[in-house]
Amino acid sequence: MGTSRWLAATAAFLAAGLTLAGCGSDSGSSGSGGTTQITFWDDNGGPARTPVWQHIIDEFQKANPTIKVEYVGIPIAQTQQKYDTAIAGGGLPDVGGVSTAMLANLVPQKALDTVDDRISGSSLKGKLSEPVVATVRSTIPDNKLYMVPMSTNIGMYWYRTDWFGTAGLKAPETWSDFFGAVDKLTDKGKNKFGFTIRGGAGSIAQMLEVIYGQSGITSIFDSSGKSTVNDSKNVAALQKLVALYKKNTPEADATNDFPKMVAQFDGGNIAIMQHNLGSYNDHVKALGADKVAAFAVPKSDAGSRTIVSNPVSGIGVFATGKHKDAAFKFAEFAASKAMNSYWAEKTGVLPANTEVFNEPWLGKLQHIAEANKALNDSGTKLVQLPYYLPEFNAITKTDTEPLFQKVLLGQMSAQDFLNQFAAKFTDAQAKYKQRNGG
Repeated sequence: MGTSRWLAATAAFLAAGLTLAGCGSDSGSSGSGGTTQITFWDDNGGPARTPVWQHIIDEFQKANPTIKVEYVGIPIAQTQQKYDTAIAGGGLPDVGGVSTAMLANLVPQKALDTVDDRISGSSLKGKLSEPVVATVRSTIPDNKLYMVPMSTNIGMYWYRTDWFGTAGLKAPETWSDFFGAVDKLTDKGKNKFGFTIRGGAGSIAQMLEVIYGQSGITSIFDSSGKSTVNDSKNVAALQKLVALYKKNTPEADATNDFPKMVAQFDGGNIAIMQHNLGSYNDHVKALGADKVAAFAVPKSDAGSRTIVSNPVSGIGVFATGKHKDAAFKFAEFAASKAMNSYWAEKTGVLPANTEVFNEPWLGKLQHIAEANKALNDSGTKLVQLPYYLPEFNAITKTDTEPLFQKVLLGQMSAQDFLNQFAAKFTDAQAKYKQRNGG
């Protein structure tokens, strides 16, 4: 299958089942010498992403010498709170990184402008993947576009090829293979662990990927609107995951967030680490391309693969900005062929600009090939997370992350945890349908 077809299939898998804000021209004062200054908030600031954005900003300023971009990097775990605080007290940026997981919270607060008309009148017209655009639109009831999409993603499992080779193991194909490898590759006496569980910030999406991946359930809600999170198959799957804690994982996993998880894996203490395509460069830089590779979410023993959706990432133009023309021009530039290709290659994600689909680098990366294979497997099913629920982030972060830590620490049962989780999703879904005439 060609790269173009693969990327279209990727976007289609991510596609699930927006009050028009003004696109007004720039207003307010510019800087000295006729220079306009805009502020850009990076929603995933850090050592891996900040240099990529700094390059894009440098190239943008060369092409647009009358516009200066102030970069502000925000750690991903703090982004939603940072935006909420700025909405409440003022101080939103002109333009910033957003994802489909944020839109249900930002749009009702009228924080973002729609970009439909701007894209139609720009160089991006007809250049953005239709399935990716459809995914963004489906997140909001009014079906409008509140961000310029940049990339999509998929969950993967990074593994130490040298450890597997020494142990005579192949990359796991099934969940039975996975748990067997995790156990075989654990040597606590040498501080080596088969797996690392993300117990800190950002843990819930990865936990859901593991339990739905094992259970094979393909929808967060059943036909009556009741959440399937606490289905007995998911409870059993969670119990199996939690049983790895401290036996096959570091004890610190109960509170480890992404940076700490990466530090453990890249530091040489972990055989397998769960994350999406975006951490590729971190691992290669630390371990070398010959010692790390990726495998997709394992199949059930019956041969089916169930993947949990990842958000689409992009750039939003904020409604309170004084320089909206300049803000969109920056978003347009970042999503252009050259910059979107640079962004996707350097961060290891899937580009949204269709002009990038046939770039040679896309076919040369092992983890991209594995994603291709999994997404085009006839047995693969997708679980769409309900990013459209305004309560989604609060439920999966504020409400649920501390409870998952209790489960890992043996202070709460998997059944009680998933019962509470499911009840919150079910209630939020009912309110959503009531509001939107469902």
